[in-house]
Amino acid sequence: MYKEIIITLVVIAIIVIGNIITQNNTKNAVEEIKENLTSLRGEIIKDNVNKDESEKKMKDIYENWKVKNEVMAYYIEHNELEKVEVELTKLKADIETEEYKMAVENLDNCSFILEHIKDKTALKIVNIF
Repeated sequence: MYKEIIITLVVIAIIVIGNIITQNNTKNAVEEIKENLTSLRGEIIKDNVNKDESEKKMKDIYENWKVKNEVMAYYIEHNELEKVEVELTKLKADIETEEYKMAVENLDNCSFILEHIKDKTALKIVNIF
């Protein structure tokens, strides 16, 4: 009887610890990408947009996302991550074609999806049931 209780407690502890680790990783990744997107937003809403600087920031964001995506793909639904990938691709295309109003819209969508991923993976009573 005691063996079963100990095994159950160990399994629960492993699950909780794993969730804390993945939740912290997700939170840090989302915050880092959102900070980069905010910096890019500041660049593209200017009256006189520097295309080279915008493209450089976008390239950095995209490369950073690839690294974060690779790790998060182990524990987050792939379609959620693909939504971010799609928005980043649209954002990149809008910046390259100098469609900055559409770029801001796609940037906002990307930030919203990232925030949704962070909330969805959080250990909350609402997410458990």
